[in-house]
Amino acid sequence: MTDRPASWRMPTPKQMEKLAAQAARRPAPPAAAPDAPLPAEYWESVLKDPRAEATGAEMRQRRLSEIQRHILRISCRRCARTVEIQAADAVRLYGGNAIWKDVAQRLLDNTCQQRTGRHEEDGCWPAFETP
Repeated sequence: MTDRPASWRMPTPKQMEKLAAQAARRPAPPAAAPDAPLPAEYWESVLKDPRAEATGAEMRQRRLSEIQRHILRISCRRCARTVEIQAADAVRLYGGNAIWKDVAQRLLDNTCQQRTGRHEEDGCWPAFETP
């Protein structure tokens, strides 16, 4: 430890005036108003982003034939187990018209380790992940 006072870290009044003058001379970057409309280029980039395709709820309700992802991943919130399946294999096993939510629950239930005997507590709790 040193015996220096805390004031040694502060700039002197003369230095503070100099810093304030420099800040006043620097032009401020143009800022858009909060209610100003966003440029069209911004919206185009947002809509072209692959993550904008579907929300999690929409993805769960899709049929396997409609899903464009190569790998489908489901994990359990209860036991932290993760199951992955290729979309082509899922279509082959469950059919193209099967709903992803139902297939995912079936995949987890087939290998579930959390069995208590009570219907309300049995089975895994799915958490749909995006690879």
